Amino acid sequence: MNNGYNDDNIQVLEGLEAVRKRPGMYIGTTSVVGLHHLVWEIVDNSVDEALAGYCDDIEVIVGKGNTITVKDDGRGMPTGINNKTGLSTIETIFTVLHAGGKFGGGGYKVSGGLHGVGASVVNALSSWLEVYVYRDGEVHYQKFENGGHPVDSLKVIDKCSKDRTGTTVIFKPDPEIFKETTIFNYDTLATRLQQIAFLNKGLQIKLIDEREEDKNSTFLYNGGIIEYVAMLNKNKKPIHDDIVYVEGKENDVIIEVAMQYNDSYNSSIFSFVNNINTGDGGTHEDGVKRALTRIINNYAKKNKILKDNDDQLTGDDVREGLTMIVSCKHPDPQFEGQTKGKLGSAEVKKIADDVFSNGFERFLLENPEEAKIIIEKATIASRARKAAKKARELTRRKTALDTFNTIGKLSDCTSKDATISEIFLVEGDSAGGSAKDARMPKTQAILPLRGKILNVEKARLDRALSNEEIRTIITAFGTGIGQEFDLSKLRYHKIIIMTDADVDGDHIRILLLTLFYRFFRPIVEAGHVYAAQPPLYKIVYGKKIKYVLTDEELTEFRATLPPNAKITVNRFKGLGEMDAIDLRETTMNIENRVLKRITVDDAMAADQVFTDLMGENVLPRKTYIEENAEFAADLDI
Repeated sequence: MNNGYNDDNIQVLEGLEAVRKRPGMYIGTTSVVGLHHLVWEIVDNSVDEALAGYCDDIEVIVGKGNTITVKDDGRGMPTGINNKTGLSTIETIFTVLHAGGKFGGGGYKVSGGLHGVGASVVNALSSWLEVYVYRDGEVHYQKFENGGHPVDSLKVIDKCSKDRTGTTVIFKPDPEIFKETTIFNYDTLATRLQQIAFLNKGLQIKLIDEREEDKNSTFLYNGGIIEYVAMLNKNKKPIHDDIVYVEGKENDVIIEVAMQYNDSYNSSIFSFVNNINTGDGGTHEDGVKRALTRIINNYAKKNKILKDNDDQLTGDDVREGLTMIVSCKHPDPQFEGQTKGKLGSAEVKKIADDVFSNGFERFLLENPEEAKIIIEKATIASRARKAAKKARELTRRKTALDTFNTIGKLSDCTSKDATISEIFLVEGDSAGGSAKDARMPKTQAILPLRGKILNVEKARLDRALSNEEIRTIITAFGTGIGQEFDLSKLRYHKIIIMTDADVDGDHIRILLLTLFYRFFRPIVEAGHVYAAQPPLYKIVYGKKIKYVLTDEELTEFRATLPPNAKITVNRFKGLGEMDAIDLRETTMNIENRVLKRITVDDAMAADQVFTDLMGENVLPRKTYIEENAEFAADLDI
């Protein structure tokens, strides 16, 4: 018996059909993230020309119809006949998966393009795509439609100066694939293009948005990642003037590091391989971190800043307040996982250690005053770490019999299955009481919060652990904190922040998000943190009841009613005014509620937002409020 599974069930997808059939396999998602990924794939090809030393200028244009144009002044793609496919090389690149100059053929020593499928995947997922190649005094052109089908063969359509070289690609994403949206976000494009410019000093990248008049940006950083660190630290207070810069090459692997300490208590370390952001680190980052800890300890002992019987400074100690960029250019990098979030090339750890050790040790020897400042900060961090270790003992979760005494007002759920358990962090005792009555006791825990918790952006871990509310949250989560943090011990896979829809509620939410981002970042990255969306209005219409979240929704609902309809509209001033039935039906019942998941799509942008909103410097916070005042009630990070 074959249960309906036989030879006829086996499909053979030719050409680009597989990409259109399963686009998520190639670009991750067909959401707005996948839409922008198309741009990165084409831009990466131009950047590879820059990495090879043949491209100085890249231009990205967003057309009025949400088309994308990417121009570069590289060598121009080869235009002859490919001896393996019998097609022109242009058609081969844009219609054959895994066809390109990045597979050991000598076209590129270093490449940031992913998988070698970029151009063909973009073509497959576009309504149409055009390619112009300027090479050998001629302009070559080919167009593709309906998911990558050639309209005609490659042809010469014009002459050009022999000095003019480069490639221009224009495409329009297919709305049949990108059903959620085909509208490109200017800020998303600008952030990534600026990052690429920082990582490739001397490369000029222009972004032009034809949808709005005079909306454009130009990114050019001759200082490269030195300017990157300066930008990341612009709203922080550096504790030494000079940005440390180290560069070296070994076995064709290039390591670049730029770093500067500030007076904050958090480290901001970002690493890249061939312009790819390695958010999970890897051997290049590990090698630099190892060298940093060793060199600082050796210098401190040699110069008697640390006594012979003093404990060694740990990695956490020497990284407090550090802003660092680590960039690795590798001819054949090996990554862990399909997302390329972590470099796995074993030999890079020693290379990164060697390169950074030599450069950083020289900096400390040549700058004794700055060396002293850096080491004093690390020693203060060491003392705070030891104090935090004692304070952490207070946060360790007890047995089930001790839970009530340990966690105070927590009303825990009865389930011990973390995958179905959720905890509501509720603003105020009054709302907490309603939430307890409204909850499903088996899976929903309630933890009322008294007032506003400590702003941890301005506090070390030891001070944070002296805050009763924070200790209670840590104990309830069960993960521990700091060096003891263990995500696998998280007791609730949904952590839901439930605050009032007003300025105070937003402030409490931001304080909690700052705590989670700085001390529990893996729970945010894993998608466990949510913001509840309680309704703003309750509408009684005859025997019907409707809840709406915003003024706009209220206006839209009114427009659907007969002109003389009699309705009663009640505005909730806060969670405390909602009775248990309202709260259950609108905000806690999994069948009806709306939750907003908190994500960290860009660690650097998130880091900057927390610094601006919660740091010591008032001006960035004031600027942010002035620019985003109309969105103040719906701040999402």
